[in-house]
Amino acid sequence: MAEPSAVTGAPATAAVDRKATYRTIARRVMPLLVLCYVVSYIDRTNIGIAQQGLKRDLGFGPAVYGLGVTLFFVGFILFEVPSNALLARIGARKTLARIMATWGVMTVVTLFVHNEIMFYAARFLLGVAEAGFFPGALYLLSLWFPSSRRTRMTAVFFIGIPVSGALGSVMSGWIMHSLGGVGGLADWQWLFLIEGIPPILLAGLVLLFVTDGPEQAKWLTPEQKAAVRADLEADRRDKGPATEKHSGLLLALRDPKVWILGLCACGAYTLANAVSYWTPRIIANAGVGNVLNLGFFSAIPPLLGIVVMLLVGRHSDRTLERRWHAATSWIVAAFAMLAISVSGGNVVVVILLLAVMAAAHYSGLTVFYSIPSIYLNDRAAATGIAVVTSMGSFAAAASPSLLGFIESATGSLSLGLQISAGIVLLAVVVLLVGVRPGDLRERRR
Repeated sequence: MAEPSAVTGAPATAAVDRKATYRTIARRVMPLLVLCYVVSYIDRTNIGIAQQGLKRDLGFGPAVYGLGVTLFFVGFILFEVPSNALLARIGARKTLARIMATWGVMTVVTLFVHNEIMFYAARFLLGVAEAGFFPGALYLLSLWFPSSRRTRMTAVFFIGIPVSGALGSVMSGWIMHSLGGVGGLADWQWLFLIEGIPPILLAGLVLLFVTDGPEQAKWLTPEQKAAVRADLEADRRDKGPATEKHSGLLLALRDPKVWILGLCACGAYTLANAVSYWTPRIIANAGVGNVLNLGFFSAIPPLLGIVVMLLVGRHSDRTLERRWHAATSWIVAAFAMLAISVSGGNVVVVILLLAVMAAAHYSGLTVFYSIPSIYLNDRAAATGIAVVTSMGSFAAAASPSLLGFIESATGSLSLGLQISAGIVLLAVVVLLVGVRPGDLRERRR
């Protein structure tokens, strides 16, 4: 048993193997969290594959599809901050379980859509249901890992995006290819039914296995809990004292860095939409018509993204540098997007450029979302991350409609991709000018 500290009475932490402790935490926390994110992203983006069937059966063109994607983010924006304000009060475990159960139900309900109004309502309510999951999960990571270890854990969490892109594309393509007409349901109806069940089941696992920080973890020793607590407290001291007279939301809203990061998030989410929602359309426009092949080709870019994202996240933690890791990734992604817009529709070239764009997107997003929890104090972190995400979601809400209407008007996505690339490059400028290196105070722990 470790000797108590003479000052605090807490167990001494010097003898604790921190590397082993955080490996134990990662093994217990990360697999379920990543699985939940995989399912979340599949349910959010499976509309990209389903649009082929929706166009065939219900006559939904690019403008209808784009507006449906936009309305998802409208619901997401309206309920993102309230959801995370509630998370700070009732805890991550109950909040994440509630979110997952409701988004699963709304995914299943989408199979009953038979006109544009119902489609718009279903997408809006899915956004309402899913609001809060992403920033809530990032907030949960900040309760377990100090900042010097958090970016690599954020990268592990973000594996859910490329895995969902690869797995979801293949699975969705197979469902659409194999089950159309079975039991009287169309292929896209089977898609929403099958992919809506897993989050409902996972909600129960979250209630059973997720804990709101190390204090409730029965699988950590008292010495390990004290070591983690000491590391997190050291992070808090590095951030400086909080202004106690303000609530977490007011602290976040009064902090100019929240608004700067929110503007950066607009570029990140514009890029995310190009990767997540328009990849199937870009590949289809390059001449891939078979829905099964479309699913397989759409899975290629995320696979490269997994490797590059983990390497960039690890290097960012090793160097404790965040700004240029995110900025460089976004610059690469923006130029890949510009190249796609003038590629001429060659399938091989398009898929290679999509792979570069996806890898750069995942890498930049991983590092960028480590910044708010490094800068913000704990009382502002949950709502601050939600505010940043909500601001980015405004761009996420606008860009699908923009690209959809541009494609309808011009017959091509090229102009829309070029505008999107410009927004991403503006976000790079805002990040490098608005966030100074000294604002991100970190020490290796």
